Amino acid sequence: MFNVGDYIVYPMHGAGTIDAIEEKNILGQKQAYYIIKMPDDVKVMIPTAQAEKVGIRNVIDKEQAEKVFEVLSEDDKQTEMNWNKRYRENMDKMKTGDIYEVADVVRNLSFKQKEKGLSTGEKKMLSNAKQILVSELVLAEKSSQEFVENLIDDKITQSYKTFRLDSVGENVGVNKFIPFEGNNDSVVG
Repeated sequence: MFNVGDYIVYPMHGAGTIDAIEEKNILGQKQAYYIIKMPDDVKVMIPTAQAEKVGIRNVIDKEQAEKVFEVLSEDDKQTEMNWNKRYRENMDKMKTGDIYEVADVVRNLSFKQKEKGLSTGEKKMLSNAKQILVSELVLAEKSSQEFVENLIDDKITQSYKTFRLDSVGENVGVNKFIPFEGNNDSVVG
């Protein structure tokens, strides 16, 4: 059971705050709903009885956030596979709602994007995964969105340099990245 004011995570949507718990009569059924305020002032209603089933969980703490940054600092663990299989695997990871799996997707797709570029679907997935990751880390770290976005980008850039560029040379790879939402530059080269 969650309470008003709790920070929670809704898989595939990111972190938010429980604004209220209200009883609603919808389609002739009266039940309690969590009213969740998500980023960009989006409100979501989730039946309290279904919260666990849909994967609602508490936001991670600062110690767990450090482990997320460790995941971002590791090497890409996806073996070479076609984009379609990689897309399905990454989507399955994101659906779990596990922040470490989401961080894994962000790192893996960021590496692929730097090396070869991404399909349109994977670009959208990377952007969505980054937003989910940022929304939770902002609350866990009690930091600004800009600070967390920069920290994520720095960790991935350093990891990429460590595991990819140091082993094959500086001139290999596609010099582009998917910026965070709200950044007006579509691609930086």
